Amino acid sequence: MRFEGTDNYVATDDLKVAVNAAVLLRRPLLVKGEPGTGKTVLAHEIAKAMNAPLIEWNIKSTTKAQQGLYEYDAVARLRDGQLGDERVHDISNYIRKGKLWEAFTSPQLPLLLIDEIDKADIEFPNDLLQELDRMSFDVYETQQRIAAAERPIVVITSNNEKELPDAFLRRCFFHYIKFPDRDTMRAIIEVHFPNIQKILVTKAMEIFYEVREVPGLKKKPSTSELLDWLKLLMNEDMPLDVLQNRDPSKAIPPLHGALLKNEQDVMLFEKLAFMARRPSN
Repeated sequence: MRFEGTDNYVATDDLKVAVNAAVLLRRPLLVKGEPGTGKTVLAHEIAKAMNAPLIEWNIKSTTKAQQGLYEYDAVARLRDGQLGDERVHDISNYIRKGKLWEAFTSPQLPLLLIDEIDKADIEFPNDLLQELDRMSFDVYETQQRIAAAERPIVVITSNNEKELPDAFLRRCFFHYIKFPDRDTMRAIIEVHFPNIQKILVTKAMEIFYEVREVPGLKKKPSTSELLDWLKLLMNEDMPLDVLQNRDPSKAIPPLHGALLKNEQDVMLFEKLAFMARRPSN
């Protein structure tokens, strides 16, 4: 089955090619891009389109690769032993399955999402190399080998916060989600707000892309933030002329808290507004 996007996700042609190539090769699809460009949502939509159960592993700074395989709870076993619990005689009672174990043993071909891999320690990707390559691992406490009957579909997302090791990259099919151009962005908006006024979309997009192009902006607003802003504009029933006839001396757009997410960027826009108000000689 080929991925052609879904009713809820606008996929560009190059993204469709990348997804289908990774699925065909059964290589992990490594997806990079700015935060808010739909990397995680992509995995959810691929799973829906291919009718595959989604197994989601959300990576944190403290996550270790071993947790994706399994964890042995020796403390619980010791406590049960002190209490005379019969469970202590079967060590498998204290083995907690990780997300890779779930994916390898799923009765139906699953999609495994390893979300934001760059949050973890730099050694994290290297520690998964063998398991992702062989699609198997050993449980030393029980002398089991857990192997995938069929290689699961694997999607790995990264916000590009740190470089990933070359050995890891060699095993992946890579795709960078570019920030949507205006036509693609308009299509994305129509998916989320099918009845929105076209003139509102045009003006809001004009302001949005102007904001993104301001030099010195620490965090550029993302697609998801534009969608939030549009939802607020519609919900507040803000008159269209507020956007159309916006005073250029007021650089900060209305409801700017949906677009600007730190004080440095707000101060930058306030400074621009002050400079615009100054009389020219």
